[in-house]
Amino acid sequence: MPTRSTLGLQRAGMTATSHSSSPSGLSSVRLWPAFAALAALWLVSLPLACLPGPVPLAAGQVFHALAAQLGLAEPPQDASLMLVVGQIRLARVCLATLCGGALAVAGVALQGVLRNPLADPFTLGISAGAACGASIAIALGGVAGRALSGLLAAMHISLPGPAALVAPAALAGALLALAGALWLGRGDGGFRRESVILAGIAVAAFLGALVALIKALNEESVTSIVFWIMGSFQGRGWDSLPLLLATFVPGLLAVALGWRALDVLTMGDEQAAQLGLNVGRARLWLLAGASCMTAGCVAVAGVIGFVGLVVPHVLRLVLGCGHGPLLAGAFFGGGVLLVWADVLARSVLDGGQELPVGVVTALLGGPFFALLVRRRT
Repeated sequence: MPTRSTLGLQRAGMTATSHSSSPSGLSSVRLWPAFAALAALWLVSLPLACLPGPVPLAAGQVFHALAAQLGLAEPPQDASLMLVVGQIRLARVCLATLCGGALAVAGVALQGVLRNPLADPFTLGISAGAACGASIAIALGGVAGRALSGLLAAMHISLPGPAALVAPAALAGALLALAGALWLGRGDGGFRRESVILAGIAVAAFLGALVALIKALNEESVTSIVFWIMGSFQGRGWDSLPLLLATFVPGLLAVALGWRALDVLTMGDEQAAQLGLNVGRARLWLLAGASCMTAGCVAVAGVIGFVGLVVPHVLRLVLGCGHGPLLAGAFFGGGVLLVWADVLARSVLDGGQELPVGVVTALLGGPFFALLVRRRT
């Protein structure tokens, strides 16, 4: 038998959904074509994004290698073709697709929870935590790292190399930053959005100072730290997928299962509580889910900004403000945006050189962010 709180939440979800979608005048008749277009663009982008690269390949060669990778065709006689397309380009495209979708979904969740259209997946200091963790791991490859390795070798203790520790260290730093922001923002048994935002700013400022200190004390690692912080998929392969999925799947489930709570939270904390929603618990789960996805993305590819800011705002113009359709559309839209931003990053320079993809997204998202700020002032 449904409980009173369950009935209240269902009723509130229906009320909030109809309220949020009515201003845009959007109905399911218009939503399905938009979803179909997004899904088709997402599917088409996967093989097409494998075409550009420093090694010139014909479209027929790329599609043949992709079909062979999926078991739909015989492997090509040239084994290097399978290596370039299947192990390098396809892996990179898949990682960019998942990271873009995760960052966009996290952006929708955070903007809904914090009721702030300028919020993005790095509002809570997650990127600063990841940068701090990665900087520590990179610095271990310098003089201090070699001294520590020599000491451990004398004690017959072997550990993974600093390069292998960068991604796990970034993930640990991001999750610790999230925990710190939530702990600082907790008050009176709940999580108030203003307190959480201020706590995230404080955590980001402190961790940013730590990164600057690490760069000052370990000058030979400055270039590696700065390049990682800019964000890039260069050198990433299928071995990065388990780490990403380990945070992406639980985070996506937490956010997707809370889409009705997001609709209710848009009505305000007091009214949401009156309708049977445990505001503090819902906010905690949604923040944790969004931040978990973001932590996995920055652990794999570094700091990539503005995807979680731009995509939700663009899709609201097409799909309305209901969080159910918006979360689903954000996964496809974010994946498409980051895939083609990565294609641009690896194609704009000659000689096999690449731009960090974070630079490309910043160039695209910076003017958009300025426009949002201008509209709110």
